Amino acid sequence: MVEEPSRMPGFLTGISVRLIATIILVIMVVEVVIYLPSVANYRANWLNNKLSIGVVAARVLDVVPNAMSLPETLTDRLLTAAGAIAIGYKRDGQKQLIERADLPMPMAEITADMRHDDPPHLIVGALDVLFFGSNRTTRVVGSVPGSSSQIELLINEAPLREDMLIYSRNIFILSLIVASITAIVIYVVLSRLVIRPIRRLIANMTAFRREPENATLIIDPMPRRDEIGVMERELSGMETDLFAMLRQRRHLADLGLGVAKINHDLRNILTSAQLLSDQVATLDDPKVQRLAPRLVQTLDRATSFAQSVIEYGRESATPPRRQPVDLHMLVEESAADAALAGHPSIRFDNAVPDEISLYADPEQMARVLTNLIKNAREALETTQKPPQTPTITCSAAENGDGIAISVSDNGPGLPPRARQNLFVAFEGSARAGGTGLGLAIARELTEAHGGHLIYQPLDPGTRFVVELPSSARIGRKRG
Repeated sequence: MVEEPSRMPGFLTGISVRLIATIILVIMVVEVVIYLPSVANYRANWLNNKLSIGVVAARVLDVVPNAMSLPETLTDRLLTAAGAIAIGYKRDGQKQLIERADLPMPMAEITADMRHDDPPHLIVGALDVLFFGSNRTTRVVGSVPGSSSQIELLINEAPLREDMLIYSRNIFILSLIVASITAIVIYVVLSRLVIRPIRRLIANMTAFRREPENATLIIDPMPRRDEIGVMERELSGMETDLFAMLRQRRHLADLGLGVAKINHDLRNILTSAQLLSDQVATLDDPKVQRLAPRLVQTLDRATSFAQSVIEYGRESATPPRRQPVDLHMLVEESAADAALAGHPSIRFDNAVPDEISLYADPEQMARVLTNLIKNAREALETTQKPPQTPTITCSAAENGDGIAISVSDNGPGLPPRARQNLFVAFEGSARAGGTGLGLAIARELTEAHGGHLIYQPLDPGTRFVVELPSSARIGRKRG
């Protein structure tokens, strides 16, 4: 039963959405990598700007002998401009402090030393503000340019964190917009170059699978030199070959049906003619006696040919039904079926060890061995120069890869034409009038067991080896 072709995936389940999502995800990951030093630099600039205002306050203290003598309005303006609770100025080992006299001085919870401006230090500080900074009091430390003096600010971290969150939100929105635009642009390009051709290939394969004998469904490849173009050309070639093969098989099937019907009637006619030839052979006419054997032989050959064609046409693709088989006994039965048992002129040597057992289909393996032994017998019977002792030998040997069964003879061997068309039905016969179906059937049945049928020339003679995999070997029998 042929399964229904798969449906074309929808938009939400297809590669399109996955492609867009993957592009956006990759761009966002890249943006995160860029965002970390960016937000760290934003925090550093924010704090350095506050320190710059603190440096201006320090310049004021350079001309004022005592910070306590500063007017309260100037103190408020300096602290407000710096966004600080207090400003500390350390010079020549002395420290001066600008603070509001009416407010208590809070204790600093963390310290941000802006003299350390290496990226890891800045990134860790920025993440600390984002995740843990809410309303903490921070001591910001910096240096006064052009001198060895030190400036310190005591600030509330909440405004910094709020500005950093706004900056992060803007970066996120901008990154999302960039990622979306980039994904759409890349998708449009890839959709035109990849996704649409792939969907075209899928649609063509689905339609061709439904109607493989419709030549109009063979894909017309695009003139592209990339992988898609190669795929389309290969698919077009495969569909063309499949279309031709299916059409040829249909013609062969129709032809085979007609030949089978003709062959069936022809076999009945030949059988009747054979009966008449047997009666003619009993006549006393010398000419009849001289021609009758040739007539009988020709009719026998024609009948055998018709019978073999019918049997090959009835051959089914039934899987092997494996079971333990006594290989030595199977060879003996196959030799008897091949009309070799008790042969007056051909010696048969069953060299298969008694203890070897085979795990295979006994009927199919018997047909393989019968065909091979029969071919060897016919080769020895029809040779013009028979050996002194015509012999057919069957042997078997186990190895690490499985088991090998050989059928050999000391006959004339195979002619070159038979070797070129070996295992090809109706072409691989070594004798005139043969069909070559025996080797074709033997090869098919051997391959159905997962093995191989191999031809090995001998001097003199011929050997065919049935190589079966390790699954066909069940060990040796125990007495």
